[in-house]
Amino acid sequence: MPGIGQSGSSPAPHEDSLGVIISLPAELAAEIGARRARYAGPGAAVVPPHITLVSGRAADSWDEAASYVREVAAAGEPFTLSLRGTGTFEPVSPVVYLNVESGAENCAKLHDALLEGPVEHLLDFDFHPHLTVAHDLDADAMEQAKDEMADFTADFEVTSIGLFDFLAGGWALREELELGGNGKS
Repeated sequence: MPGIGQSGSSPAPHEDSLGVIISLPAELAAEIGARRARYAGPGAAVVPPHITLVSGRAADSWDEAASYVREVAAAGEPFTLSLRGTGTFEPVSPVVYLNVESGAENCAKLHDALLEGPVEHLLDFDFHPHLTVAHDLDADAMEQAKDEMADFTADFEVTSIGLFDFLAGGWALREELELGGNGKS
């Protein structure tokens, strides 16, 4: 999850970093991952395609923040998420993304609930649920991504959210938390 915002004095991920994402079904992740690699090269495959709900750090203790994320997941409900066509944050930020249509309100609700607890988040921009397909590439690659993915559509059920931390210099999935469940999926 490189490039995600962090609160505190340094924007770089650190030991208190915390991320909460929506992962994609394996087949869909593989398809989008292959397209991302076409635009940005093999290094793009390092970060699997996902939808970030929040990224930041624990306000006090990582365990306290993680416990709160578990509570938010348990109080949530599964929903259908639809990806439809491309958008961009240009000229503010060099990002081409897939639009989240159905399910955007559910993502925003989860995002807001996560920020009500002991999770700090530096909000450079308003939250906009999306799936990044190209980021900070040359103009031709950005345009190719925008054009080739313009008619892309996919629907899937979101039944869990992933809780990540930053260990040994990289993001690692700590837990996959069922929405509306009392345990791990």
